Amino acid sequence: MKILSRRLAVLVALAIAVVSFPALAQYPNKPIRLVLQFPAGGIADAVARIVAQPLSQALGQPVIVENRPGADGAIAGETVMKAAPDGYTLLLATNSTLSAVPTLRKNPPYDPVADFSPISMVGRFSFFVFTRPGLQAKALSELVDLARANPGKLNYGTGNTTSILATAQLKSLAGIDMVQVPYKGDAPATTDLLGGRVDLVIASTVPGLALAKEGKIGALATLLSRRSSHLPDVPTMAEAGFPKYSVSSWAGIFGPAKLPRPIVERLTREINAILQRPEVKDQLDRQAFEGESSTPEELGAFVKEQLEVWRRSVREAGIQQE
Repeated sequence: MKILSRRLAVLVALAIAVVSFPALAQYPNKPIRLVLQFPAGGIADAVARIVAQPLSQALGQPVIVENRPGADGAIAGETVMKAAPDGYTLLLATNSTLSAVPTLRKNPPYDPVADFSPISMVGRFSFFVFTRPGLQAKALSELVDLARANPGKLNYGTGNTTSILATAQLKSLAGIDMVQVPYKGDAPATTDLLGGRVDLVIASTVPGLALAKEGKIGALATLLSRRSSHLPDVPTMAEAGFPKYSVSSWAGIFGPAKLPRPIVERLTREINAILQRPEVKDQLDRQAFEGESSTPEELGAFVKEQLEVWRRSVREAGIQQE
């Protein structure tokens, strides 16, 4: 009986392979959805469209960006998680979708490791510690000293989950007390920063970079692992005195779980090639976004690493799960 069962299993596997092989060989033969958690018009949307256009050309089929904002990225994540693993529904995920949702919710709607197939990293958003005009702090150490001398008197704007956790980790590491002012995005937070209504914002905005270059707002540190070409005089968090700072804002492309390996490899190969194109690098740089490719295995390992970083940071910062 065991021999018959094994033979039957082999025959079934062969039958599935025979049926599925033509579909894989013809991939793709219809438009592909690239689901994004943010609304149109922002940096993440621009990044998605910069990648989608040449990917459409490489694959010979339209890659359509589908904006599914809301619930900190959970709506977009669930859309892709529930899709058929055929390569026609992909997710441009950020740390909001695959780090924040799983760590900030008591009952997250998906497992960021088990429910998705990593394909390739796309890159990192350039977050900075921006300060309002006239604030008496020209370095991050001075900001910390000012906050320690005035507990509960400085306030900070937050426009997304990254800025919430980024500032919470800074407060925890520095041992300072500041008041959070929530916003619906980095842009309005940066506008109020310029107007002096909040003291600092950890954000990623092209307007914020322009204001910092013009000296209208301060820029004390970047969350990137190396200095940004946009503000080369601004130190990293490690250079500014916080070597244990670990919050990062990134983007990568994923499919639903159990995406066939040939499809994963085809997409990885095309995306990696696209990210090396000079014109793509230039377009991403205009969004203050640093392109970065990877293998599926490297992206999968990175997701696990960041998940632990967020869990530890949430715990140390005392953030309550919703």
